Amino acid sequence: MNIVQANTISPAIRKLLSFATSDKKVQQEYEKYILLSNRTLYSVEFEGEIAGCIGIEQISLSECEIKHIAVLADQRGKGIGSKMINFIASKYPSIVAETDYEAVDFYRRYGFFITSLGEKYPGVERFLCQYNKQ
Repeated sequence: MNIVQANTISPAIRKLLSFATSDKKVQQEYEKYILLSNRTLYSVEFEGEIAGCIGIEQISLSECEIKHIAVLADQRGKGIGSKMINFIASKYPSIVAETDYEAVDFYRRYGFFITSLGEKYPGVERFLCQYNKQ
């Protein structure tokens, strides 16, 4: 896992963040990782290319929120997402994330407790995923 610190967003990171947020918000979200001391963006390489990224916001010394997590489509199913979650869990015993229905099973596999937040946006149900290392 590498901390992403470049002032200019790389094409690989731009593509990954676009999976986790709207294209219009990619630059704005990236700038938060560069400018805010409580936000960190990590990348992971697989076979010599950036294959995934995970961005967190530190809430306290023991808790963080996953703001973005993404793996290239052709690299999914190879354990990259697991590696990123395990890395963050090794640093923070308490993790939260908000997600959509498609990602709920991903979080559930890692022991996250899932709670529906209801229809947060018209026609879009959101979920709160909470992890506490025991």
